[in-house]
Amino acid sequence: MPAPMMDTYAPPDLVFDRGEGVRLITDKGERYLDFISGIAVNCLGHAHPKAVAALKAQSEKLWHLSNMFKVPQGIELAKKLTDATFADRVFFTNSGAEAMECALKTARRYHYVNGNPQRYRIITFTGAFHGRTYGAINAGGNPKYLEGFGPAMEGFDQVEFGDHDALKAAITEETAAICVEPVQGEGGVRALPEACLRGIRELADEHGILVIYDEVQSGAGRTGKLFAHQWVEGAEPDIMASAKGIGGGFPMGACLATEAAAAGMVVGTHGSTYGGGPLATAVGNVVFDELTADGFMDHVVEVSNFLRQQLHGLADRHADKVVEIRGKGLLVGIKLKDGFDPKKLAGLCRERKLLLGAAGDNVSRMAPPLIITKDDASEAVAIMDEALGELQANA
Repeated sequence: MPAPMMDTYAPPDLVFDRGEGVRLITDKGERYLDFISGIAVNCLGHAHPKAVAALKAQSEKLWHLSNMFKVPQGIELAKKLTDATFADRVFFTNSGAEAMECALKTARRYHYVNGNPQRYRIITFTGAFHGRTYGAINAGGNPKYLEGFGPAMEGFDQVEFGDHDALKAAITEETAAICVEPVQGEGGVRALPEACLRGIRELADEHGILVIYDEVQSGAGRTGKLFAHQWVEGAEPDIMASAKGIGGGFPMGACLATEAAAAGMVVGTHGSTYGGGPLATAVGNVVFDELTADGFMDHVVEVSNFLRQQLHGLADRHADKVVEIRGKGLLVGIKLKDGFDPKKLAGLCRERKLLLGAAGDNVSRMAPPLIITKDDASEAVAIMDEALGELQANA
């Protein structure tokens, strides 16, 4: 008898019962080193005691209100986020795709209220992934995700990733914003060069348009800064989507914006029944406090540099199969040569009790909990070394 769920996923025959820190444990008691963390979500690992305590305490008081009423925990978290970033305003969502939808609407609404309703088009980049809602798949522009869902949505112009001349040529009097991931996740773990981020900001200022960053995957400390763009001086956005790690495993997203960019988002223009609820923001406050604690980001930078060093050695040993090491911080990609499948590599690693992911452009993806140690990194690289040795080219 087929399972009652839609067949939109193809999980392995493996059931996890619980997690402890950087380990996942099956219903049979087998322990796995988790180097994908729910696709860059469990930034503090599994069952972090402070997050668990916050969730338990809140669950005994109040689960849900909707945004008909104030949620003090949400106001507290919004203040922390605005104090730590470019932003003045926050809208909480349940996911990254919803945060992106809010970002796209905010950009279009900005031009509308400023007397330029013709400015509605959004420029995006090849390899982009902005979520799975109808608007988000059209923003991403990946034909694989658009297939079978009707005509493409009007209003998106896609240019080649990293092609500044093509970007300049794409800007018209109808352009509202440029939307980009500072580090592409699904598109192959590609970090946009710092000069490109500054160039995007300069172009936007020159043409009176907005910059939207999708930091759903690259934010929440994953690169060693609270958000990846903070490594680059002079490259702040007007609007930013965040999610995944900011909830530490509890579903939560946020759209951040400057006062000017958010000016059109007034009562009745947008909403969410669950977004920014008491449970999510109670956990979100704990996650934020941990990420911004003294020494936490220093640890991320130190361990990510160590991991990258180890991976470059791995790439040298398997130069017949590995093209390069990509990414930033603890969002890391191993690009394999044509003919070698990153999903097969993930399977070989899983047989050895290491969990990895895969991404576009033939890349094996790692996004471990930010609390991993150098010993964890060494263990993972040793397993990958063994798995790469066994990996065979596609038939």
